[in-house]
Amino acid sequence: MNHFPFHTPDSAPAVARATLTKAASKLGFVPNLYAGLANAPTALDGYLTVSDCFERCSLTPIERQVVLLATSVANGCGYCVAAHSMIAKTMVGAPADVVAALREYQEPADTRLAALAAFTWAVVEKRGWVADDPVFTRFLEAGYVPAQALEVVLGVAQKTLSNYANHLLDTPLNPALEHERWTPQHRSERCPE
Repeated sequence: MNHFPFHTPDSAPAVARATLTKAASKLGFVPNLYAGLANAPTALDGYLTVSDCFERCSLTPIERQVVLLATSVANGCGYCVAAHSMIAKTMVGAPADVVAALREYQEPADTRLAALAAFTWAVVEKRGWVADDPVFTRFLEAGYVPAQALEVVLGVAQKTLSNYANHLLDTPLNPALEHERWTPQHRSERCPE
């Protein structure tokens, strides 16, 4: 039983209507994540605020999508994996093989992006306890700086908020994302060695 309606700009609480209207205008549809989060307008605002902050970090657009997609795969969120697969490929130009590898919980062939994905997965799986982990050293050796590790944590926080919300909401895919549908594998099959 779903306790949450997926709002339209007309049905949403008054304080969330402008946000949903803006999303519909910009994207051509209201993402069901936003429509569900509109049940608690402060949750919607919080998600969008953290998202805006992450968009302004020093990671490149492709690197940001690696963080968001890797987090969503680790958290088993089909909605966000579909959304970020589409965004990565069509909006920021991530190579299809990078996206395909991440969707399989595998490191991409690109060594820098592989180090970023591995670090992101470690942050998620170890709940941030990675300061003394070899994966952090590998991240730095790939050319990232310590401040960017905190930016990864910011991206993980953004996606964890939406991943967990989607789990609670049982968010259905929007038709625009259907071609990127993804189903999580069993955890023991997903965890990297």
